[in-house]
Amino acid sequence: MKKTLKKLNKSSVSMAVGFGLSLGMFASPAIASGDKPGEGVEVTPIFPTISAEHFRGEVVNIGLRELGYEVEQFKETEYATMMVALSYGDADYTVHLWDKLHDTFYQKVGGDANMTKVGTTIADVAQGYLIDKKTADKYNITSMADLKKPEIAKLFDSNGNGKADLTGCNPGWGCELMIEHHLKAYGLTDTVTHNQGSYFALMADTIARFNQGEPVLYYTWTPQWIAGVLVPGKDVVYLSVPHTDMPDGNNDVNTIVDGINVGFAVDQIRSVVNKEFAEENPAATAFIASVKIPANDESAQNLKMEKGEKSSKDINRHAAEWVKANRTVFDDWLNKARAAAK
Repeated sequence: MKKTLKKLNKSSVSMAVGFGLSLGMFASPAIASGDKPGEGVEVTPIFPTISAEHFRGEVVNIGLRELGYEVEQFKETEYATMMVALSYGDADYTVHLWDKLHDTFYQKVGGDANMTKVGTTIADVAQGYLIDKKTADKYNITSMADLKKPEIAKLFDSNGNGKADLTGCNPGWGCELMIEHHLKAYGLTDTVTHNQGSYFALMADTIARFNQGEPVLYYTWTPQWIAGVLVPGKDVVYLSVPHTDMPDGNNDVNTIVDGINVGFAVDQIRSVVNKEFAEENPAATAFIASVKIPANDESAQNLKMEKGEKSSKDINRHAAEWVKANRTVFDDWLNKARAAAK
């Protein structure tokens, strides 16, 4: 039986009471209170392997616990596997689905038939390709198309093979598919190498090269801490793309950030709940749907992690501090959840 059914339903409670009275005993079954509609129900979150994205999930977990739910240790895996787990009920919720970037992962395991997108955790998130401003200004580089020129690509060659080295995405991430598609669509496979591995380890090398005054070329996204270290407009600049070219052919999406066509859809990070769990637990679903974290708040928390506050205890403390600072709106989310349970 699914763990979401642990909370007794009304008929079960009535049977238990009747049975107790028939034995001349006083029965006192555990019935969820109005303040804690989740009493007796376990919830299993699932997060990506990027610890910098766990903060928003821990904010949700604080609220679920205040609603009485028993929040299990989160599962941790890559984005595609998260959708598999949610589809099959091996996990109950996540707040980490990029609506457009990860749509292939979502649809391949049943999409809306097995899961429910219930809210937007972070709105208007951006991605793109950037280079250091010094090199951009010196050589008048404004577009990814400029990297088709061997003499321009060679400026970003860090291993001596004559091709530009683009710090890109881990295998299995949605952005990996986008970058590979772009390199082919814009005719860059002969002059640009997509360097893959552990993204943040690669970015540490990229930042070190920048600090040494060397040209850098990399992919990144917001919210996260990198934009606080390599500041767009000051240290680095976005490169435009020749035209919008999406893998699914849907080129009508908005890919404009600050007047530049960055090639990636301006996206929303969605909360996703297993469909059966959502139907059985309206309070949890309403709360998860309500949670919204400003992108700047998550970027600021990520920067704390980069400066050394990166343990699980640190992340949990950051989440608790955020809840304390935003208590009024947080309580409103809790009240909406309690109302949904009635």
